[in-house]
Amino acid sequence: MGETIVSIQNVCKAFGKHQVLQNISLEIASGEIFGLLGPSGAGKTTLVKQLVGLDLPTKGENYIFQEKMPSLKLVEKIGYMAQSDALYEELSAKENLEFFAALYGLKGAKRKTRIVEVMETVSLSDHLNKLVSAYSGGMKRRLSLAISLLHQPKLLILDEPTVGIDPVLRKSIWEAFYKLKENGTTIIVTTHVMDEAEKCDRLGMIREGQLIAIGTPDELKEKTNSASIEDAFLVFGGAAQ
Repeated sequence: MGETIVSIQNVCKAFGKHQVLQNISLEIASGEIFGLLGPSGAGKTTLVKQLVGLDLPTKGENYIFQEKMPSLKLVEKIGYMAQSDALYEELSAKENLEFFAALYGLKGAKRKTRIVEVMETVSLSDHLNKLVSAYSGGMKRRLSLAISLLHQPKLLILDEPTVGIDPVLRKSIWEAFYKLKENGTTIIVTTHVMDEAEKCDRLGMIREGQLIAIGTPDELKEKTNSASIEDAFLVFGGAAQ
């Protein structure tokens, strides 16, 4: 395990009387693919929004690269793909990419090169000049992923990145994740898809705002004597009731 990149310390989040996150403590190391696994409404999105500085904990603290979040100076080091696509539909994919590249300070030849590279990564090179309004839902997800990769972030936070993407493309996107990992990028992926969870180096299982288990997929299956991550999740989830 490398150095600690993400440190979540006793984080709680409440909206009024509704407790969304309860005493989450977690550390994520450099160069690992860490999965946050749990059903819709478990608190995964609330947690990753805090990690990118879009939300604040009610209690506890989040540190990224040893800096307390939120921190504007870390924007260039973090890539974020939200659950809902933040795209300008009246613009082409290329125009969207150029806009976000400018926000990240990419200029000239570097900007052009990165736009070509990220569109190849998500298999959208043939659709660069198409209006985003003409994209399918899956294509929009892939374009959002491309945008999050533009500035070659050290930490990539992806909220359900492959929802609506067909299995063949999903496989190629995961291959891209592995390449990024080899180059030292730390990746956090939220998912409720069990076969994706198996692809992560480590998992944090979340249920009703609580972290019910942490470990590698093999460790979690072994601890519960389960044949699959789904079975392991049910065992850990059952114990939390």
